[in-house]
Amino acid sequence: MKTWIKLSKVLAASAALLMTAPVVTVAHAAAVTSEAAVSEAAPASEAAPAEAAAAEAPAPALLAHQKPLELDLASSSFVFLSTALVLMMTLPGLALFYGGMVRKKNVIATVTQSVAVSCVAGILWYVVGYSLSFGVADKALFGLPAETVNKFIGGFDTVLLKGVTKDTAFNLAPGLPEMLWISYQMTFAIITPALITGAFAERIKLSGLLLFMALWSVFVYAPICHQVWGGGFMGSMGVLDFAGGAVVHVNSGVAGLVAALFLGRRKGYGTEEMAPNNLIFVMIGAALLFVGWIGFNAGSAWTPDGIGAAALLNTILAALAAALSWKLVEWTIRRKPSLLGILSGLVAGLVAITPAAGFVNPTGALIIGLIAGPVCYVFASWVKKLLGYDDSLDAFGIHGAGGALGAVLTGVFADPAINSLSEGASVGTQIMGLVYTILWSAIGTLVILVICKFTTGLRVSEADEEAGLDSALHDEVHH
Repeated sequence: MKTWIKLSKVLAASAALLMTAPVVTVAHAAAVTSEAAVSEAAPASEAAPAEAAAAEAPAPALLAHQKPLELDLASSSFVFLSTALVLMMTLPGLALFYGGMVRKKNVIATVTQSVAVSCVAGILWYVVGYSLSFGVADKALFGLPAETVNKFIGGFDTVLLKGVTKDTAFNLAPGLPEMLWISYQMTFAIITPALITGAFAERIKLSGLLLFMALWSVFVYAPICHQVWGGGFMGSMGVLDFAGGAVVHVNSGVAGLVAALFLGRRKGYGTEEMAPNNLIFVMIGAALLFVGWIGFNAGSAWTPDGIGAAALLNTILAALAAALSWKLVEWTIRRKPSLLGILSGLVAGLVAITPAAGFVNPTGALIIGLIAGPVCYVFASWVKKLLGYDDSLDAFGIHGAGGALGAVLTGVFADPAINSLSEGASVGTQIMGLVYTILWSAIGTLVILVICKFTTGLRVSEADEEAGLDSALHDEVHH
């Protein structure tokens, strides 16, 4: 009985507390409101100096390559999507495309290379790549004035993205937040070195690959990017490269050829069967590349306008035309058309239209694609056999040859009705840009290969190559 009396008292006390709680809460809210009112009303004289000081505080100084952001939501949304599409080109697109073309014992190693290169190139882009590519050199170097240095390489003003905020923009794209611009360009910096891996697949050490790609990203890719797109001399002289014919494809293709020659041929090359292990992987990878290339080419218009629409249509037309022309040539010569052939032609067309996408009309794009198929077939089949080099997955045969062809044909088919920058385009200027790109890429790549050979080493042992890189390097097996 006593227990029930105590329980009744506790319940009564709890009920009383609950009934008074709203009163306490309202009283507390009233007190807070009252204090806020006093705070707002009282010191107008105290708030005024603080507001005046804030108004007088200078805005952070813009760097030489920056402008204040003038946000364009439509353009920003377009580039957001394009960034995702281009990133998809490497992971999983290129990884599957290359992974399907190697022998079964090297699938995991080949896919791992695409992932590892993405990590190295992406982080270095944040650390120093963006600054060297799109920054402005403001200090003399080796006795050369800053103005001359800036023709070849950017500066260190944006290392670790110093000075980049949510309110800044790259000076040529004031409608895009600079961090979005950086992200979009990062995807180009990632796929370019990843393309090189196709040239020396099935025989390179992962440690040597990582060092090579780190040095190559900084000393080869960043300078070429700056010279064409970042305010350097090739862009100033009128070289047209809408989305990366020279910067991405010729650059990576030449580097791949030099690397393939430097490392030598695979064990058994020319005498052993080295057929692709999984053509369905190749098909899926090529399809992802095709779709992602819309972000690559059309996205390079930076806004969904008429030029972007032309680049979109031109990209699709050229790819389909090159796939068809490669297939017809292969069918004529070998009497049987292959899936690998038509997919290789598709990629060749995408490569060839890249420099021209936003400069030519659809008829020009169709012609470029029709020419690209047979030309890349010749380089990937006959030229490689004639010269005896082992470009494992035709990085040079498709990207080097196709990129160079597209760059030259841009000078032929550039149409001012599509893009005013096409006015005055010439084959001579395009060839000059190509010659310089080839020399910079070849010499820079060779120097880096020598450094890697005498530090990490480059080529796996014969025993590891024979066993397969999947088990030898990664202790993993693809079933």
